[in-house]
Amino acid sequence: MTILKKLLISVSIAGICSTGSFAAEEKSNFVPVSSGVKSIEMNLNGEEFTLMRNQTSGNKISPLYETTNRGTAQPIVLAKGVETLGELEFIEYMKKAQTDETIAIIDSRKPGWFAKLRIPGAINVPFTNFDEKDTAIEMMEDEMGVVQKDDGTLDFSNAKTLALYCNGYWCGQTPGMVSRSKFALLKMGYPASKIKYYRGGMQAWTSLGFTVVGTGK
Repeated sequence: MTILKKLLISVSIAGICSTGSFAAEEKSNFVPVSSGVKSIEMNLNGEEFTLMRNQTSGNKISPLYETTNRGTAQPIVLAKGVETLGELEFIEYMKKAQTDETIAIIDSRKPGWFAKLRIPGAINVPFTNFDEKDTAIEMMEDEMGVVQKDDGTLDFSNAKTLALYCNGYWCGQTPGMVSRSKFALLKMGYPASKIKYYRGGMQAWTSLGFTVVGTGK
C-alpha cells in the first residue's frame, strides 16, 4: 500500500469519527447542567428557583461580563487549605445548603453588583465589611456561625462551610474577604478548610448560561 493511500484512509477514518462525535452532540435535545441533567429544582434561603442553563440557541453572555479589560487574574490557590471550586462543585454545595445549615452560599460583592445580577439563593456579605473589626465580627456571627465569647475571643467550633464567589477570575472581592482585607477571614482565625472559593464567579457562571436573578438580566 502506498504512503498516499494510507494517508487518504487515515483522513477518511478521522472524518468519520469526527462526524459521529458531532452527530451525538446534535441529537441532544437540551443544554445540560451535567451529564444527562437538564435542570435542578431548588429552594435555598427561602428562594425557590430552577437551576439550569439557558436553552435558547445563540444565547450570549450578559453585557456585564462581556469585556475583558478589567482586574487582575486571581490565583488558582487563593490560600493554603482553601479549596477552589468549579461550577459543578459549587452547585453541589448549593444543593447541600438547602437542608444543611452548616453550609452558607455567599456573594462577597458590593450590594450594587449583587442587585444587578447574582446566583439565586446566595446571601450577600460584602467584602467591605472586613475592613473593620466590628463589622467583620458582626458578619461572622450573623451569617457564618462564629461566636464571640465574653472575653472577646472568637469561637470557630461551629463555623459554617462557606462557598464564596464574586465577579470572576479577575475580581479581588472574595480574595479580599478571605485573606487580604485588614480583618479578613483567615486573619481573624476562620478555618481555611471551611472556606471554598468559586474562582470563576459570575463571569464563568454567566458564560455557561446558568440561572441568574437581578435587575441586569
